[in-house]
Amino acid sequence: MSHRQPDLFDGAGLGAECAVPAEVERLRPLPGALGDDALITAIPHVSRADCRGLVEEAARRRLAAAVPALEALCRRFKGFGVERAIPEQTAALRALAVIGGSGAPEAVGRIIVGQIVLGPGLRVAVEVAAQIGAKLPPPVVASLLRHPEPAIRASACRCARSGVEVVALMIELLGDLNGSVATAAACSLGRMGESEARPALALLLRREPSVEAISAVAGVADDECLVLLGRVARTRPELRDAALAALEATDDPRAAQIAAAVRSRPS
Repeated sequence: MSHRQPDLFDGAGLGAECAVPAEVERLRPLPGALGDDALITAIPHVSRADCRGLVEEAARRRLAAAVPALEALCRRFKGFGVERAIPEQTAALRALAVIGGSGAPEAVGRIIVGQIVLGPGLRVAVEVAAQIGAKLPPPVVASLLRHPEPAIRASACRCARSGVEVVALMIELLGDLNGSVATAAACSLGRMGESEARPALALLLRREPSVEAISAVAGVADDECLVLLGRVARTRPELRDAALAALEATDDPRAAQIAAAVRSRPS
């Protein structure tokens, strides 16, 4: 007996769709023609054919009231998606990222904690959680930091807030063989004020400065980092404002001197 997950889209069983007659297809209202209430009511039970249009319309309208319906759409496919992402879940998660607000992060957090999405879908869920600031319990973050998928580890770093175990795991990830994971760990630790991130952040400022690395170093900057921030501000016009903001966010008097020297030069 096979223990493989059933395929939602193999043409048989759960998720299989019957062909829609052309005359019925023509009678379907366009998503943009539906009122908010009708749109929200349709989302949890939408067919695969109509899912993208309805969900994208909810996102386009930034419908905060649609958050429970989008969460329900994800829950409808709980237990599926181990081998390949469920399109309905992916569409719903992307819409939650666009809608944002206070309800969307909470919904994404429940989706992850409840293991509503699996396999490739989890990567999308954790990415969205990091993007919109969803708060995940430290044990869940710790589990994600140990995930074999590098993209999930990197997004989990961006979701991390606190916790002894979480901080210890991210310190380990500073040496991750995947560069994006090591960078995400360094930036997250820097935002937490963990000095272990300083060497990695200094290296990023030298080699690959970015807004994320610049903002993260402000809380752990030493003299070397302050000089590097000044250099970035002088030599990288697109990062000048971010570097100056980082300098001004520190309490070190030398940072103020470096920032004043940069500002005295023509942009």
